[in-house]
Amino acid sequence: MEYRPLGRSGLQVSEISLGSWITFERQMEQSAVEDTMRAAYEVGINYFDGAEAYGAGAAEEAMGRVLARTGWPRDTLVISTKVFHYGSWPTQRGISRKHLVEAVDAARKRMGIDYVDLCFCHRPDGITSMEEVVHTMNELIERGKIFYYGTSMFHPADIQEMFAVAERDRLVAPTMEQTIHSMLERKRVDADLKPLFEKFGLGTTIFSPLAQGVLTGKYNDGVPEDSRIGRQPKEHQSKMLNEATLGKVRQLTEIAEGELNCTTSQLALAWTLKNPNVSTALTGATRPEQIHDNVRAVEVAKRIDDPLWERIEAILDNHPGSP
Repeated sequence: MEYRPLGRSGLQVSEISLGSWITFERQMEQSAVEDTMRAAYEVGINYFDGAEAYGAGAAEEAMGRVLARTGWPRDTLVISTKVFHYGSWPTQRGISRKHLVEAVDAARKRMGIDYVDLCFCHRPDGITSMEEVVHTMNELIERGKIFYYGTSMFHPADIQEMFAVAERDRLVAPTMEQTIHSMLERKRVDADLKPLFEKFGLGTTIFSPLAQGVLTGKYNDGVPEDSRIGRQPKEHQSKMLNEATLGKVRQLTEIAEGELNCTTSQLALAWTLKNPNVSTALTGATRPEQIHDNVRAVEVAKRIDDPLWERIEAILDNHPGSP
């Protein structure tokens, strides 16, 4: 495993990290969660990502049971939570000071940990000011409940406002943004957030690097009924699996298998790791074999030279251009 700083912070996170959305939330037995997390830790993954919204806390509870059983040294782990929605009452939603403080305490309890390394505002709520968020996060840091904070899928202007508030009031600024990024959906990282990378050194924890499985190549010859997309309505399938997209994925599969001796998934993950503005790629897994496959992308990325990169970019033909 290789490690990178999370933005301009000194925190080292594994290039491949393990998320708990969908998998830990409702697809896996506890024993499978433990097997998967153990496999991740054994290969050097140190970042495990949770959220209060994942199964109304069930995913974080599953992670907590594993942490209790394994007894891994806490200082070897980077654990995150994301705050936005937990229940039906108005005070259980959003990113107000009240909900942020209570949600962090609840996440710590669910996972059986004294502090959370990374705390994200899972989404903007359209009500809470960025000033309230920055002051609350700074308070949580001072109280030792979190170490770093950030956002997920926030508008770049809101993130910039958070930096301005932090500078004005001499508070801790946000460290990271959790954002979607893949070969097929790259506008936020390659354009929208680019000024923030350059000016503030914002870190990223990217999600959906395999584009909901499209970049695994398993849809190249049709849609399996038991697949994630196969269980979705036909109209949604057609948006993701149009012939133009599948044509690109088939060409990428030829490069992966024919020239890099890897899978399409590994190539897709390796492509994200070639981006200097990606701190870590969040992946999902339901069994240890998937962890081992995903981690191999770290080695594949080292073998993508400039000529091959240019060929891949020509296939994708979707760079968003200037921000």
